[in-house]
Amino acid sequence: MSTAISTTEEVIAHGHDHGHDHEHEHHELGFIRKYIFSEDHKTIAKQYLISGILWAFIGGSLSIIFRLQLGFPDMSLEWLRPILGEWIDESGKLDKEFYLALVTMHGTIMVFFVLTAGLSGTFSNFLIPLQIGARDMASGFINMLSYWFFALSSVIMFSSLFIETGPASGGWVIYPPLSALPQAMPGSGLGMTLWLTSMALFIVSQLMGGINYICTIINLRTRGMTFTKMPLTIWSFFFTAVLGLLSFPVLLSAALLLIFDRSFGTSFYLSEIYIQGQALPNMGGSPILYQHLFWFLGHPEVYIVLLPALGMTSEVIATNARKPIFGYRAMIGSMMGITVLAFIVWAHHMFVTGMNPFLGSVFMFLTLIIAVPSAVKGFNYITTLWKGNIIFTPAMLFSIGLVSLFISGGVTGIILGNSALDINLHDTYFVVAHFHLVMGAASFFGLMAGVYHWFPKMFGRMMNKTAGYIHFWFTFVGVYAVFFPMHYTGIAGFPRRYYSFTALGNDGESAFTDLNAFISFAAIITFTAQAIFFFNFFYSIFKGKRATQNPWKSNTLEWTTPIVPGHGNWEGEIPAVYRWPYDYSKPGSEADFIPQTVPHSATPESNLPEENDEIAKEKEIESLLAAQNESYNR
Repeated sequence: MSTAISTTEEVIAHGHDHGHDHEHEHHELGFIRKYIFSEDHKTIAKQYLISGILWAFIGGSLSIIFRLQLGFPDMSLEWLRPILGEWIDESGKLDKEFYLALVTMHGTIMVFFVLTAGLSGTFSNFLIPLQIGARDMASGFINMLSYWFFALSSVIMFSSLFIETGPASGGWVIYPPLSALPQAMPGSGLGMTLWLTSMALFIVSQLMGGINYICTIINLRTRGMTFTKMPLTIWSFFFTAVLGLLSFPVLLSAALLLIFDRSFGTSFYLSEIYIQGQALPNMGGSPILYQHLFWFLGHPEVYIVLLPALGMTSEVIATNARKPIFGYRAMIGSMMGITVLAFIVWAHHMFVTGMNPFLGSVFMFLTLIIAVPSAVKGFNYITTLWKGNIIFTPAMLFSIGLVSLFISGGVTGIILGNSALDINLHDTYFVVAHFHLVMGAASFFGLMAGVYHWFPKMFGRMMNKTAGYIHFWFTFVGVYAVFFPMHYTGIAGFPRRYYSFTALGNDGESAFTDLNAFISFAAIITFTAQAIFFFNFFYSIFKGKRATQNPWKSNTLEWTTPIVPGHGNWEGEIPAVYRWPYDYSKPGSEADFIPQTVPHSATPESNLPEENDEIAKEKEIESLLAAQNESYNR
């Protein structure tokens, strides 16, 4: 019965392709319609990618400015006055309030605009239709709107950097009451309003994109592309979209309530507040409510940026190790487990808020459990690499680097998941080191792996390998040099978001001045090294070596399209899928890879017993399709 149902679904799906073939026989579009207000998922992906690269440059630059302050607190920054203007005070030092704004904007930009939009927006858009065998996204118009809502959000956030009172302050988490009272500090004024407006538009963009990704994966798979034959990249994009669709609206509600408190006199987050000795009329609110709403998105956000990177790493590692991915179904199960558990561990960010110790123990237990599916993924990556015929492309190096960062950063997550330890380490540099390794740097490495691996399909040219190797080693060593020492400063008790430690008069803290300077040196070198990638990327778009159709000898569907696919992806009929995407180095096969489009009947020498059973099913489907095509052509 299940075979009959599967067969029918595949035939119907193939029939659906005919409609798409006719739908995409359209006239040539003008420049603005083709490249700016485009509905082609590949062009939209490139828009997300280039926007993400520009935002990464801005966010990284902000971090270098405040690292200069932290590493060299006595150095004059007068030379930055042409850029920062009055944010350099009369003594030539960075303005203390602007320092907090820099930290706030750096976190916001990197988490949301680079790692969420730049990573997920790029590769979900680019790979989903290509890898499942679809002409485009379910709705090209909504897809276009999702990017332009993001672009509008970006313009508003960027403009907040130039207003007189400065951009939003208070940390990227924007905790009230500081964020709820415009009169609290300059960064709580117009800059905060622009931040909230920008984030509301950003959330709308992500919801549009998420709905599109889910609908496309469920409804537009090509004939034979069952869920168990989808690449792990598609599974990761699917779970990421589910996470975003369920958690981003909660952040939107938190932002709306904050706007009400700021502008309409409500008291959702405010109660018994005094400013300069004067009591405000607000009563009955709780700033802890905001923390619950924020972290209900905040912790799934970790996996919204991590899961796409992990999914792409699975593809890159299997392709370049020339081995099937180890534990395909276990990898899917681990992503499903992460997706579920991500929603029920948010309060481990709130152990110091005075919550009931029993409730804290429940969240601690759930937090430690989420380490299990994460460990499954790490174990499966290592096992896939074990005794593989590894090809060290730049994409492969960045993927291996991601596995290293994911493991080393994840270990410290187990420490912070323990409430007794977290209460001492909370809001220290130990936390900064942990989430930068396991979330920030690991996801960034996934982004780089994706760019290097799929660049030939995006632009029809190859990036320079030597420049890629240099870029990787500078970045890999630099990231560890920046964030590994922060664990020690955190254990020593250094609080995060502090402008300076030397002014406290504490010999124990001033003893770490050299370590802070070392971290800042490493950050500057690592950031400067990204210029290698920047040049390699934009130079290769126009001058890179021309790519072949399948340069990595990969199995997935995107490599069956023309070298630079047009709108519609495949020029003729969409190819059917007959096997899973990880048939590498299969015993008995002449080649070390068998694309998904090769029927089992064409590879009798390498088929497993259960795969031989697929041959009869393939013939039955082909006969049904032939009858359907004959009926269609009449």
